[in-house]
Amino acid sequence: MEKNLAEKQWYIVTTYSTHERKVADNLLKRVETMGLGDRILDVVVCEEEVPVIRDGVPQYDKKGNPKTRMVNLYPGYIFVEMIMTDEIWYIVRNTPDVTGIAGSAGGGQKPSPVTKEQMEPVLKRVGKIDSSMYDRYNEGDLVKIIHGPFEGIEGTITNIDRVNGLCTVSLIFFGSETPTEVEFASIEKVN
Repeated sequence: MEKNLAEKQWYIVTTYSTHERKVADNLLKRVETMGLGDRILDVVVCEEEVPVIRDGVPQYDKKGNPKTRMVNLYPGYIFVEMIMTDEIWYIVRNTPDVTGIAGSAGGGQKPSPVTKEQMEPVLKRVGKIDSSMYDRYNEGDLVKIIHGPFEGIEGTITNIDRVNGLCTVSLIFFGSETPTEVEFASIEKVN
């Protein structure tokens, strides 16, 4: 039974910790070799590059450049956008090193998808921003900055620049409102 793209959803696939990239690569190979690109649409490992620090001291290579490494922000999880069918469910859960799909209670019950609101922070962290994300934000909304130099600070949106992916957020510093320009990917709506 074929489903249309309106039924695509995000799912959380569980893996052995430290095997996330390997599972994503294996799944992408299966998509290519089995011609599943119309049903498994995206595979995301939420990784971030961080500096290598030993005993509190940043490490440098022989050329004097800071050493970095990739860190998985969600160990043991990858995120897959797919159209869930019996065939796709079988293929994904039988990919080597996949331990399951979150939201499945067993007994042949298909897993529950993750909502767009739940996926938004994950996708923003890896730079996958689509125009529908902007639709949830308006001037006057209270937001929290989720990464960068102002991480953890809340403020009010005063302007949204969709073209450049920026927002002006009014932050309170030392009792004064200060308009601050931040990347759209750096904000999350406060409920």
